[in-house]
Amino acid sequence: MVKAYDRRAAVEYAREWAFSRNPRFYDFSELGGDCTNFASQCIYAGSGVMNYTPTFGWYYISINDRAPAWTGVNELFRFLTSNEGAGPFGAQTELGNIENGDIVQIRFEGKSYFAHSPVVVSRGLGTPSTVLVAAHSNDSDNRPLNTYNYAELRPVHILGVRQ
Repeated sequence: MVKAYDRRAAVEYAREWAFSRNPRFYDFSELGGDCTNFASQCIYAGSGVMNYTPTFGWYYISINDRAPAWTGVNELFRFLTSNEGAGPFGAQTELGNIENGDIVQIRFEGKSYFAHSPVVVSRGLGTPSTVLVAAHSNDSDNRPLNTYNYAELRPVHILGVRQ
């Protein structure tokens, strides 16, 4: 059974925790960054379903019991775009097709890999100057995408949630 992704809940969570840390989750800031952990928390707020499949699922129980997709940028992308089981699923799309509660992964200038996963809190006109995001690592809310020094953007649209 597929249910709708609650975009409002995801955005409300992002705004509530953009400048602080939910004590239910470990803060990975000193272990490579907290951005994808924060993005996963927001997505979970909008989906309410984790996928407990070992290795390739998407879940968080504790710092030592979590799926790589919960905290890894590329692992989260792979999970969302290939998940056929429980939890949220999505597809890579064009920036103009994203909605609030989606994520836009960033490959920074000079890097060969995607390294950041901010959450869309306002899509505006769907352009880098009007899409506003919330993120951890460099904590922000309502930050325009065009203020990042990026080489490439990888928007991921959440299509729904499987029970």
